[in-house]
Amino acid sequence: MQPRVPSAAGYGVDAEEIARRYEGVAFEVVHEEFLPWLPPGPGRVVDIGAGSGRDAAALAARGYQVVAVEPTPHLRRIGQRLHADAAIDWIDDALPSLTGLRGTFDFVLLSAVWMHLDEPERVDAMRRLAELVVPGGHVALSLRHGPVPAGRRMFAVSAVETVALAERFGLSAVHRGHGSDCLSREDVGWSTLVFRPEPPTIAGVSR
Repeated sequence: MQPRVPSAAGYGVDAEEIARRYEGVAFEVVHEEFLPWLPPGPGRVVDIGAGSGRDAAALAARGYQVVAVEPTPHLRRIGQRLHADAAIDWIDDALPSLTGLRGTFDFVLLSAVWMHLDEPERVDAMRRLAELVVPGGHVALSLRHGPVPAGRRMFAVSAVETVALAERFGLSAVHRGHGSDCLSREDVGWSTLVFRPEPPTIAGVSR
């Protein structure tokens, strides 16, 4: 049976094992490059494609108001169980539209999500991300490179393409990185990108 959200294909199969692998690596290890870009004080944060809730729980522990977006019911239930004591608002939603997500955020996290979207979806999703982030806030995105696991839906998306698309919607790259896989898969690598909304301009003058 096809999943309700095509980009989430494969994540409902053996969700317990997927969650076990995710939970086995700390947020601070996986997202070391994103740590300097977290809000400096209390803020509103959204984890899009939250999976087992590892990242959402770590962000809640840092004092942020956290919304976790996860479209796969199996993973969402696991995350709610594993992190029942964390102050997380879980919602069932997905890119590109995120119709159930309300308000704006100081920090938007997309961990291993972007490459699941096809090209038209990426355009719509980037437009939506630009709407979600507050002036002065940041969008942090990790992008997987490597062979596609069986049953998954993934596309070859480069960091260069992603930066160019973000610029179309007023998001400027303030960080670009590339690293190895935290799960020690030799054929998998990752790009890390952080974007910030550019202030509006009139006649070429920022204000």
